[in-house]
Amino acid sequence: MSKIAVVFWSGTGNTESMASAVADGAKEKGAETVIYTASEFDASQIDEYDAVAFGCPSMGAEELEDSEFAPMFEECKAKLNGKKIALFGSYGWGDGEWMRNWDEICRNSGANIASDFVICNEAPDDEAIAACKVLGAALV
Repeated sequence: MSKIAVVFWSGTGNTESMASAVADGAKEKGAETVIYTASEFDASQIDEYDAVAFGCPSMGAEELEDSEFAPMFEECKAKLNGKKIALFGSYGWGDGEWMRNWDEICRNSGANIASDFVICNEAPDDEAIAACKVLGAALV
């Protein structure tokens, strides 16, 4: 059985809803899934999981949330080489540049990207929730 971590930061609940859908998609494929907030997860936990889904909304000038999520992720980056991961998040402005940049950082770190990232504008609609479930399933 695959063991999947879903790690997220959410300010409004939008990315949290996406995280739940990612976890549901992995569980539906038979994975053991644990959801963590960014403050509950660190690089020492990565090796406990077969795959990790990271979720963070766009903040500021299209960047990752900088007080909790970005420091945690920066620490995890060194352990991404060969690790199966997927990315998701919501945004309220811009065009998804933060996610394209984040995806490139992960690829350059040697991560095994299991699925195209999922983004949605504001609250996830039914289509975004379905895409998050597919993303979760791809991690299994």
